[in-house]
Amino acid sequence: MERLVRSCYRQGGYVFAKKAGGSAHGAGSDRIARLASNENPEAPSPAAVAAAQQAVLTANRYPDERVDVLVAALRAYYGDYTFVTGVGMDGVIETLMRTLVDPGETVAISAPTFSFYGLAAQAQGAKVVPVPRRADFSVDTDALVRVGKAAKIVVLCTPNNPTGNATSADDVQRVLDEIKGVLFLDNAYVEFSGIDYLPLLRKYENLVIGRTFSKVHSLAGLRIGYAFVPAWLQPFYMRAGTPFTMNSVSAAAAAAALSDKEHAARYITQVQVWRKRFSAALKFPVLPSDANFVMVDVAPHTGDEVVEKLAARGVLVRSCRSFTGLPDHYIRVSVGEDWENELFIRELNAL
Repeated sequence: MERLVRSCYRQGGYVFAKKAGGSAHGAGSDRIARLASNENPEAPSPAAVAAAQQAVLTANRYPDERVDVLVAALRAYYGDYTFVTGVGMDGVIETLMRTLVDPGETVAISAPTFSFYGLAAQAQGAKVVPVPRRADFSVDTDALVRVGKAAKIVVLCTPNNPTGNATSADDVQRVLDEIKGVLFLDNAYVEFSGIDYLPLLRKYENLVIGRTFSKVHSLAGLRIGYAFVPAWLQPFYMRAGTPFTMNSVSAAAAAAALSDKEHAARYITQVQVWRKRFSAALKFPVLPSDANFVMVDVAPHTGDEVVEKLAARGVLVRSCRSFTGLPDHYIRVSVGEDWENELFIRELNAL
């Protein structure tokens, strides 16, 4: 019966990071340093928790299909922009592809990067064209524009996952000036970069900027994504979306999280301190990062080898082997709590 499955799903798929359960058993400890998934190690804001607890009391009712409580909070926080939401950034990406891409059309993706862009595009029957970055992992804007001119959607992650580096607003503007389709700018990690891409929204009608509550706001488990979109796109996105995707508990928690700026600021400071510390303390090269993680070159070891060795010592990190276009000697490491970061440094340097 497997012949009934679409060819693009018969192999491959998203590669998940190593989980804590099995590693804890192998390391002989329940205290595992979880540095593989770019999560915020701090619990959600008390304001978000209180709002979620209140919202769950009415979970017998379907949520508001327009997610007005969250959209209103986003507009109060950012200003007069048009927003759409999704179940995590993945939900935004998937719905955007469904809204715009017909089978056979091109989706150009600056790579290596987050693999779900290509998976979501393939689900719509798109022709996926990876556009390689330069040797230092900066965006090759000439190549991206050249391929992007024939694409329905161009995808650019900045700061980029897993390399960590950001693309300047000037380079993004150059791409926007040249392409005819939509540029999807994934800003999942933008709060850690200090770069503001939002002014570009006032000038370009083909720019979509995706964001998430999973990182700086500590709400990864509630799966809350959103995007700034041009006004013309919003009704079509809503038409293409699955009904009632954003649940009422997640929406309430996210809206309340925006009110706790101190919570977000604490983790941003933590990230800034530890990115420098990783670079100074590790015996392996650490690539410059604008995100809440760093990518480390562990040659002559392979990424998979290092992941297994560290897991046995109670430290979870991510091998970058599954990121198409990356050599197999890189790992990605999130900034966690102080003890997690110290344990990682000690154990990696011991290899």
